Amino acid sequence: MKVLITGSAGFIGFFLAKALLARGDSVVGIDNLNDYYDPALKRARLQDLEQFVQAQQASQRYTFIPLDMADRAGMAQLFERHAFDAVVNLGAQAGVRYSIDNPNAYVDSNVVGFVNVLEGCRHSGVKHLVYASSSSVYGMNVKQPFSTADRVDYPISLYAATKKSNELMAHTYSHLFNIPTTGLRFFTVYGPWGRPDMAYFKFTQAILAGKPIDVYNHGDMLRDFTYIDDIIEGVVRIIDRIPQPQVNATTTVQAPYKIYNIGNNQPVTLRRFITALETALEQKAVENHLPMQPGDVPVTYADVDELIADVGFKPATEVEDGLERFVHWYRDYI
Repeated sequence: MKVLITGSAGFIGFFLAKALLARGDSVVGIDNLNDYYDPALKRARLQDLEQFVQAQQASQRYTFIPLDMADRAGMAQLFERHAFDAVVNLGAQAGVRYSIDNPNAYVDSNVVGFVNVLEGCRHSGVKHLVYASSSSVYGMNVKQPFSTADRVDYPISLYAATKKSNELMAHTYSHLFNIPTTGLRFFTVYGPWGRPDMAYFKFTQAILAGKPIDVYNHGDMLRDFTYIDDIIEGVVRIIDRIPQPQVNATTTVQAPYKIYNIGNNQPVTLRRFITALETALEQKAVENHLPMQPGDVPVTYADVDELIADVGFKPATEVEDGLERFVHWYRDYI
């Protein structure tokens, strides 16, 4: 296949490009390389990906284009020039707390940018659009584990609201234009080459520098930490599973539309997470306990029964193993 990956210099996009190229697909990657976190890490990912492409002798199957998804004319030209079989939309303004102070960045990338992706798919006959949603859409839902059948009407951050809007817009395009779309609610992705704004990255920096780590809600949180390799395995399998029109449980609407959770299905306490990181680093953390931050939720826990039933895969990497691999990369890279 020929696959477009938006956000290909990002954490998940970088690994997905490698996985698709390794199995023989052609990849066009786009990214605006913004400075939400250090662009040097994004450039380093691209450099590593170029080396991978050379090693795979895949130069004819890989193209990177610096492009902002919010650039309507640029996105239209992209879809005119390339006949994509599938599109994986991973480009987005990430981060829950950043959305409180910088709302326009989320509207530009996550709403305007996503509409441009949908329009590109609509006018170029793309066979399958897969897009990143987020576990944050579950907001303050109390039923555990979170199921894709649950209502998600009460987001508590603008980031979560934009991700819910993506799911709604995708359903509209699936219904009106028969575009198969699959949304993926990712649960706390971590691993090598990860985002520096994530807790495990910040914790590692602070512990090695002998500085205190900020532990919110006094550590009383559960997270369904999901290792990057498990995320990629799930995404690749889902790309190949094009959704068919199905009757919604509460309406007569039929559209080729699907939502999956991709999570480890075994949430761990923040205490276990910190202990695992201390073990991998062979160094104890100094903890600064703080109350819950605005936009945060106390628990994330993914129901992955549909993922298992439909694509035969369940994430299973233990947090101790995943953090050990991250620390190995971190020491080498930093």
